[in-house]
Amino acid sequence: KAGVPIQRFVDENTQKFLELTKKLGCQFDVWQKGGDQKTHFPSSQKLWKLCEKDIYKKKYKGLYCVGCETFSEKEELNENGECLEHPGKKLDEVEEENYFFKLSKYQDQLLKLIESDELEIVPDERKNEVLAFLKGGLQDISISRSNERAKNWGVPVPGDDKQKIYVWFDALNIYQSGIGFGWDEKKYNKWWPADVHVIGKGIIRFHAVYWPAFLLSAGLKLPKKIFVHGYYTVNGYKMSKTIGNVYDPVPLLEKYGADPLRYYCLAKTPPFTDGDFSEEKFIEAYNADLANGLGNLVARVAKLCERSSAQPSAHNAQYSKNNLVEAFRFDEALKEIWTWISKLDQQIEKDQPWKLDNQDLEKVLVGYVEKIVKIAIALQPFLPETSEKILKQFEGPKIKSEAPLFPRIK
Repeated sequence: KAGVPIQRFVDENTQKFLELTKKLGCQFDVWQKGGDQKTHFPSSQKLWKLCEKDIYKKKYKGLYCVGCETFSEKEELNENGECLEHPGKKLDEVEEENYFFKLSKYQDQLLKLIESDELEIVPDERKNEVLAFLKGGLQDISISRSNERAKNWGVPVPGDDKQKIYVWFDALNIYQSGIGFGWDEKKYNKWWPADVHVIGKGIIRFHAVYWPAFLLSAGLKLPKKIFVHGYYTVNGYKMSKTIGNVYDPVPLLEKYGADPLRYYCLAKTPPFTDGDFSEEKFIEAYNADLANGLGNLVARVAKLCERSSAQPSAHNAQYSKNNLVEAFRFDEALKEIWTWISKLDQQIEKDQPWKLDNQDLEKVLVGYVEKIVKIAIALQPFLPETSEKILKQFEGPKIKSEAPLFPRIK
């Protein structure tokens, strides 16, 4: 549809996603692409060869979802015979000869790994979903596509120039190919296994069933944990081009900045279920929590310090491990930080520092500044730009007022 060569189309779009991550203030050590022929292709072919004892060839006929790039059983479809992830799109009936992987062989082993939390799935709801799928019985899966159906795009099957490796075999291997598997074993052994895979709920089967089975077959270590998050709805409705309620994050970022959007997504979205977004709700949270809450507190304390001859400073404050963050409860972690903001506001009202003489004022200001710095450091994973601004403003020796961190949106 775009009318451009596949490689160019892929390169242009992956660059857009990379630029989006930069706009959001995210950092990646490696931005690995499935089209990387230098590292990803040989890495994925190595994984294939390690799994060859569990790979065989046969003819197959089934219903194929192009969007998911997977075959579906009729009982997995909705009442209209459509994929649950892509309603409204008719499935293709496909018949061809492919390579298959003996997924059924690993059913009992996967059950034990997941039930024992050796492969931990968070939250429990998703763990139970995977266990139910496993207990329903696993079938072997097709792990290659004909060149024709793959549009001649993808990693070639070793020893067969007529087939490409199935995308959910080689794409999962991006986790390994980006850190050296098949081309830098020293680097690979340093970084694998992964501490956690962060995924959306729609691809849980690929990550929690197929991927560990491939790794078991290959004799490789499994990731330690899989964190599964939900989707976004808009004003209570699933995003849809038909409805016209799809939000492009770039204009939102250009209009409001990264940290406010990061705050809304992390503080107002439950990590394990679907979250709802609307610009109205976003602005409400921005004004209440960022402009009137954090921003007002920082401005208030900075103004008190500026008017005082005292020069308070915080000593040796460092970020400490947050158990709520470790448990992926980002909303609860931010709620805790905002209780600190509220308590400090209340403390200022109680102390009435504007009435104190210089000596007593210095004592209370030292406490305020230490708490502000504590808040800023705790915000580093969530609002990195804001955290940096606050820490710079309060590093001293003389603390001065600055432009508002979050001007109110009218």
